[in-house]
Amino acid sequence: MAKKTKPNLLLIGIDSLVSTHMSCYGYPRLTTPHIDAFAQGGTLFENTFSPHVPTTPGYGSMLTGRDCFGTNCVALRHQGQFPEETKTLATILGENGYNTTCVGFTGNAAARGFQTYLNFSGWGAGPDGRSHKAESLNDVTLPELVKLAADDKPFFLFLRHMDPHTPYLPPLPYDRMFYHGDEHAAENKSMDPVYDFVPFRDYFLSWLPGPGLVTDKDYVIAQYDGAVAYMDACIARIFTTLESLGILENTVVVINADHGETLYDHECWFDHHGIYDNTLRVPCIIRYPAKVPAGRRVKGFNQHKDMVPTLMELLAIKPGVRFDGQSLMKLVRGETPNLDTEFYITECTWMRKHGWRTPEWKFFEALEPDFHFKPQVELYDLLHDPEELTNLADKEPALVEALRARMNAFIAKREKEVGRRNPMVTQECWHGITACGSAFTSSEQAYNSLHIGDPKEAAKLQDRAAAKK
Repeated sequence: MAKKTKPNLLLIGIDSLVSTHMSCYGYPRLTTPHIDAFAQGGTLFENTFSPHVPTTPGYGSMLTGRDCFGTNCVALRHQGQFPEETKTLATILGENGYNTTCVGFTGNAAARGFQTYLNFSGWGAGPDGRSHKAESLNDVTLPELVKLAADDKPFFLFLRHMDPHTPYLPPLPYDRMFYHGDEHAAENKSMDPVYDFVPFRDYFLSWLPGPGLVTDKDYVIAQYDGAVAYMDACIARIFTTLESLGILENTVVVINADHGETLYDHECWFDHHGIYDNTLRVPCIIRYPAKVPAGRRVKGFNQHKDMVPTLMELLAIKPGVRFDGQSLMKLVRGETPNLDTEFYITECTWMRKHGWRTPEWKFFEALEPDFHFKPQVELYDLLHDPEELTNLADKEPALVEALRARMNAFIAKREKEVGRRNPMVTQECWHGITACGSAFTSSEQAYNSLHIGDPKEAAKLQDRAAAKK
């Protein structure tokens, strides 16, 4: 392989991976054995947050070093490009002599600036009824990795993994790895509320067809965990390829995720909306023996906006552009216990909400009615109620006002700094339903308007499954 004057960068972005379902983050199921072993050669950050969900603002912050004010992006269906002054990591590295390739993220504003874009089959199931997304990614990635390694220029390779994003359809043997029951048991009613949620019902029926209805929510959770384990095994091929090419030690390897996932939590049903911590918590692991210590676990709070400043330090690049984040190496070196203990949180996935998170408290409020008919204001005691099950907003109005004031002060400060209004209030029609105007006026309107899945296809699959019984 060609000798590089600068280290390579491999950034593995894993869509919808919540860190708390990874065994290296303490999950009791052995879901990520290969990543666990790989993490032993680097540093694992225990408290990394995606404050702006879902995918587009999540990756937007990760790939620019800016918060949502810097990217002017908060919505999944973001319209237009990021501000011209907001440079992406791909643009910065391209200007510094890197070959840059993006796999699986064509056409998104967050992926601006790559020289090469490659795609793979990232959705749906194969002839076996199972989804082989990570294998499809490898089929595209491994030849590109060989080509990049042979060039005399260093490379930046970004991979957008689509496991374990829904549909959770891991191939055999991962489909039964964590489940040994009867997913169709008639006496199990745990999936009833999932199917009763009309906006998502047809989508679930389209990929959980049977034979017969899946009745056990634990089976669906096991499918998510199986998808994580499948993804982990496929990523191992990338690790071994780096090693066989002789470039592993001269490559900064990062494992991150755009956001977490909601499973059977908060009535948000197998998706990634709601700004509860299961959606905000993401993995962050960095391996680079020359500068990053092996076997280290760091507890300090950090966010997506801190990734690019970290990489600039590790790659010894001074881009001369502004970042909102700081280098994670400050935490590694013990220079500070946290980068930000309090931060602004936003979502424009299926609901439009924002709030303020501290180590002790989580406050957020709806900017328009949501389709789950949830309270407008929610407040959680994270120390005594880490699963965010008891809403204290009505009991603690003074605390709600105090946290709202801190949030509003931060918003005013950032609006002044960037010279733009908060994108949470300028992102009109974030849901893409123009007939409803710039915002929903009631939860009923939202519930009746938002829908994913093809009801005809769902019915067809159910009929086909019933015929097999």
